[in-house]
Amino acid sequence: MDKVSSRSPLVLVLAGAGYGQQAPLLWWTDTLVRQAGCAVVAPRWTVDHTAEADPVRFVEQALTTALAGRRPDLVVAKSFGCAALPWALAEGVPGVWLTPVLTDAAVREALAAAGEVHTALGGSADPVWRPELVRGTRARLQTVDRADHRLEVPGDWRASQRLQADVLAVVEERVAAL
Repeated sequence: MDKVSSRSPLVLVLAGAGYGQQAPLLWWTDTLVRQAGCAVVAPRWTVDHTAEADPVRFVEQALTTALAGRRPDLVVAKSFGCAALPWALAEGVPGVWLTPVLTDAAVREALAAAGEVHTALGGSADPVWRPELVRGTRARLQTVDRADHRLEVPGDWRASQRLQADVLAVVEERVAAL
């Protein structure tokens, strides 16, 4: 049983469109956050045509419902969930952004305006990880060599497991700082 008090830090864990809470990076994020004594809010959603048409609005509406007036201490988001970046900046909530879709203008502009309390990671083989589009950002950007959009190395599960452990260490470091 989790020992989480009402004063425990709250971490918001956001899924991608096709990368749900059961997928490796988010599953282990949830586990390490809970083991650190934090509370977790992890809304589930189905990305339909309405969501695809306006991801920022869709995600913000989902967050409003899921948080029910609470303010998270940290956001960890994957891909589509990174549409929460504009919201996080407006609310002053730091984040770890896994494979943000930098080909989306709203996500790209928010990350470009982000400060050092934000970290974004993407794979060198991911066509939507375009860190050159957010020059001047103060956010920490990390490119994971050979990784695709799932932050995996296609055809090499051992390399994928190692690099995902490195990505989770970044998440763990941010959670420990709470």
